[in-house]
Amino acid sequence: MMMTTMEMFVQESDRHPPVIFALASGLSRAAIAVMRLSGPGTGRIVESLCGRLPAPRRASLRGLWRRDGDAPVLLDRALVLWFPGPESYTGEDSAELHLHAGPAVISAVADTLVALGARPAEPGEFSRRAFTHGRLDLMQAEGIADLIDAETEAQRRQALAQVDGAQSRLYQQWADRLRVLLAHQEALIDFPDEELPPEVEQELVNGLRVLHAIMQDYLAMGEGAERLRRGLVFAIVGEPNVGKSSLLNALAGRDAAIVSTRAGTTRDAIEIRVVMGDVPVTLVDTAGLRETDDEIEAEGVRRSLFHVKQADCVVHVFAGNPPSSRLEGDGVLVCNKTDLSPAPDGVIGISVLTGAGMDVLRDVLADRARALTADRASAPFTRARHRAAIEETVHHIGRAQAMAWPEMRGEEMRLAMRALGRLTGTVDVEALLDTVFGQFCIGK
Repeated sequence: MMMTTMEMFVQESDRHPPVIFALASGLSRAAIAVMRLSGPGTGRIVESLCGRLPAPRRASLRGLWRRDGDAPVLLDRALVLWFPGPESYTGEDSAELHLHAGPAVISAVADTLVALGARPAEPGEFSRRAFTHGRLDLMQAEGIADLIDAETEAQRRQALAQVDGAQSRLYQQWADRLRVLLAHQEALIDFPDEELPPEVEQELVNGLRVLHAIMQDYLAMGEGAERLRRGLVFAIVGEPNVGKSSLLNALAGRDAAIVSTRAGTTRDAIEIRVVMGDVPVTLVDTAGLRETDDEIEAEGVRRSLFHVKQADCVVHVFAGNPPSSRLEGDGVLVCNKTDLSPAPDGVIGISVLTGAGMDVLRDVLADRARALTADRASAPFTRARHRAAIEETVHHIGRAQAMAWPEMRGEEMRLAMRALGRLTGTVDVEALLDTVFGQFCIGK
């Protein structure tokens, strides 16, 4: 069957992806701007710009030129680095141009790159090419994104461990164990007349049980690492005029919310990002909780209750007498305005006006943030995607243990293998075949 022109074009594009470029250093004002290039043909483009390729992985000061008719035009004098594939970030021929960071310089170099056949990169395209060429797995690619977004030291350490492959190695160990078990199961199904060791099936059943227990324990460790990556939400709630907005401003260190003696000033939620206990926390100032006929204020109360349900911690503020009923959820009870009357026993007392008790409250909230992310080291999955894939794997392994028919057991194990492979982006059928044919004398 003859291919259409479009099919031929797609096939040719797959063989020869275009050279892409992007400003790796961002658009903020700086002394140096780093332009990255990657793809087959990068070497040709660099030669067009500066005459010849520098030595691999060695910075070389070169003039960058473009042709304007027959006359060469100097664009900039820059450090040029050449990274021949596959030993590069993307696995392709790559280069970096360390330019002077003036907007005119960046624009002129970008226009010249386009004229030479390159195109601007799509978001994440460099890392996607690195994944395609086996330089990164999905876990490591996500770790790079998290490392770029890290706000705190704890987030930096977490993301760096993921980039270094801590999660990938653990999941690969699980995949290796499951692959061996699946190979045993396939051999028992397809070659029942072969002289396989009699203990193979018992080892298979025991191996499934052990792996299932290990992964269940892993899931039971909690969501600390996932919370650390995304940050926590602390909702500040209470009746009108107890000082919620003043407390938000004090914790944020700036006047983020309007403060007034008039009750019901806050109509909508105000969110401020702070760091507590080396954990990023979004503080949410909510509307005062009370019955009201004001339509807008009533909507604010409804939104307050929504934030209470979504919050990782509720900071319930009152003044004077404790509230008759506390909102559901994991919370901290705080008595404000202790400059007017003392706090009841067993309650954190503060005065936002004088600052009394604020250090104690900050310590309590920091401890709560650390406690909510305490299992981040032992439970390294950081995204809902990771948890869902592990839960699916556990589900299928559990079903495999319950299957009496070998064929059904094998199918559940294959589904478990596929779910586990989605974590890192690798579902290697050839590796399974190698295990099958390597461990058993099939075809003798």
